Amino acid sequence: MASAELQAKYQKLAQEYSKLRAQNQVLKKGVVDEQANSAALKEQLKMKDQSLRKLQQEMDSLTFRNLQLAKRVELLQDELALSEPRGKKNKKSGESSSQLSQEQKSVFDEDLQKKIKENERLHIQFFEADELHKHVEAELRSRLATLELEAAQNHAVVDGLTRKYMETIEKLQNDKARLEVKSLALEKEAKECRLRTEECQLQLKNLHEDLSGRLEESLLIINEKVPFNDTKYSQYNALNVPLHNRRHQLKMRDIAGQALAFVQDLVMALLNFHTYTEQRIQIFPVDSAIDTISPLNQKFSQYLHENASYVRPLEEGMLHLFESITEDTVTVLETTVKLKTFSEHLTSYLCFLRKILPYQLKSLEEECESSLCTSALRARNLELSQDMKKMTAVFEKLQTYVALLALPSTQPDGLLRANYSSVFANVGAALHGLHSVMTDISKHFSQKATIEHELPTATQKLITTNDCILSSVVALTNGAGKIASFFSNNVDYFVASLSYGPKAASGFTRPLSAECMLQYKKKAAAYMESLKKPLLQSVPYEEALANRRVLLSSTESREGLAQQVQQSLEKISKLEQEREHWMLEAQLAKIKLEKENQRIADQLKGAGSGQPAGLAQESTAGLNAPGHEEAAAKALSEPIQSTSLIGILTKTCDSSEAPEVDSREDLIKSHYMARVVELTSQLQLADSKSVHFYAECRALSKRLALAEKSKEALTEEMRLASQNVSRLQDELTTTKRSYEDQLSMMSDHLCIMNETLSKQREEIDTLKLSSKGNSKKNKNR
Repeated sequence: MASAELQAKYQKLAQEYSKLRAQNQVLKKGVVDEQANSAALKEQLKMKDQSLRKLQQEMDSLTFRNLQLAKRVELLQDELALSEPRGKKNKKSGESSSQLSQEQKSVFDEDLQKKIKENERLHIQFFEADELHKHVEAELRSRLATLELEAAQNHAVVDGLTRKYMETIEKLQNDKARLEVKSLALEKEAKECRLRTEECQLQLKNLHEDLSGRLEESLLIINEKVPFNDTKYSQYNALNVPLHNRRHQLKMRDIAGQALAFVQDLVMALLNFHTYTEQRIQIFPVDSAIDTISPLNQKFSQYLHENASYVRPLEEGMLHLFESITEDTVTVLETTVKLKTFSEHLTSYLCFLRKILPYQLKSLEEECESSLCTSALRARNLELSQDMKKMTAVFEKLQTYVALLALPSTQPDGLLRANYSSVFANVGAALHGLHSVMTDISKHFSQKATIEHELPTATQKLITTNDCILSSVVALTNGAGKIASFFSNNVDYFVASLSYGPKAASGFTRPLSAECMLQYKKKAAAYMESLKKPLLQSVPYEEALANRRVLLSSTESREGLAQQVQQSLEKISKLEQEREHWMLEAQLAKIKLEKENQRIADQLKGAGSGQPAGLAQESTAGLNAPGHEEAAAKALSEPIQSTSLIGILTKTCDSSEAPEVDSREDLIKSHYMARVVELTSQLQLADSKSVHFYAECRALSKRLALAEKSKEALTEEMRLASQNVSRLQDELTTTKRSYEDQLSMMSDHLCIMNETLSKQREEIDTLKLSSKGNSKKNKNR
């Protein structure tokens, strides 16, 4: 097999070498042709130089001839000057001599005119020949320089190719030698592996025989001695509480914390990307502050404005998932119930991406149809359209596999345990795909922003917005890359941790069994804690009854405060988004203000001193109004302070000096900024007071409700107490009547007893008298 690979590699290298040799021949032929062309051009240049020398010689001869003719003309003029006075003296003597001199003069004039015309024609021919020679010479020299440069480049290419071919041949020879050595080593290793394989087969055969004998013995012992196997049914075995692996839980929580940080960065980047995209479509290709944007972009901007309601839940879902992983739980796919919530939030965000994708594509098409769009910008827009489609497809793929990972905690039959590892691998591939797509978007948008910045109609607001979008896309790319690397580094641990459960083999079969197991674990932990801790003393019933109202009031206040904190957090998040938006707006407004100030300054410089003088006259007219006579007396030495709605402006009364426009605008701007800060502080104070008053009113309303409830309870108790009182009064009256009857009966009985006692006393007296009479009779006897 190794020899076949070497042969294929050699064949491939030979083909490449033959291609390079063919290219070398072509390049040599091209170099020879260029050398021949260079020689021909040099010969032409030599011929042109010879013709130039001939023309130069003719020019010299013509110049010499012109000098001779000029001297001759001078001589003729001297002779003419000498002949004129002679003619005056001998005018009377002979008319024949004057006629001869005139004929000679006419002949000389004709000869002079002919020489002048010939000289002019020769000058014209010489000038034209000189210009043609210069033009031809410059053209030939430029062509010669070009050909020399091409020849030098061809020589450099040939030298480079020759050097490359030599290096390739040397490298191939070294590779051949190294591969021969490697093939010999592999042959030796193959022989050793064959020997080891034979030994391993013998050992495997022996081990198979030994283990089969042990298996038979073990089966006999199990069938005879083991009456009950508690691991036979996996659905019951899943209810056993596993051994607590604190190290596993701490590592899982640490991994979840890292994932939460990465998701928070990704969420922040997504928020910035959608927000800045919304701002961009309002300023390009049509600025909403100047003209009305298309209905498509208006709808797209409206949808993009809702991005926080879809992106923020991703962070919240991941936070809930992180909070659900503690030291006391068993973290596997069957117990991570909060993963379903994160999957639902991801599905919601995917629906948002699907909703805005058609508008995004149509918006890019609208940019392509704009008159400002060039061919290069149109190509970048088409690339961005494809990238946006790929981004939505990658999020769909990621959402599908995350939903599959959330199935074991809700529907155990929806995903088999054998497919867990493949789903994790697909999640990692989807994250790497997201990173690659975001890299393409960053590259293409950077090229698009560069092209747009070069447009003559590009504003500073558009440039700033494009830079912000590019920074958010770069943050998205970095966040996606970090998440992909993080998941790839920990995917082996995720797959290995799935066996963490009861008996480390069967694991959890259903979410209900996992929930029951966690309840059993909590009960066992609570039972162990209760064994360790002594029983606490109970609160007395009277004290608990007295503190019940305060406890209910504090609980209601805590709930109200928690609700207020939640509302405040939501309001803070909205204000943060608005603050970022208005910071960008403030930067753009500042840039516009600087440009406007520069424009006004240029206009003032061009206009001269007319406008400042007018301003000075207006200021002096304002100062001479009624009520300012005393101030006008001091205006020559001190400035005048005038307060108005635009702040305190300092002016001088001298009509020749006008206030500077820049300082006035700075004062107005500082005044408005101070006013905005003051109104903002007042608004914040009013908001805090309203929140405080709202909290107090809410607490008072809850206390009032509690008081109403206690009033109703007391009213009911009072009604019951009045009923008891009336009942007791009735009982009292009946008891009183019975007591009175009993007293009357007792009084009657007492009367009877008194009568009987009086009768008994009378009888006793009679008996005493009778006994006394008998005693006296006895004494007498």
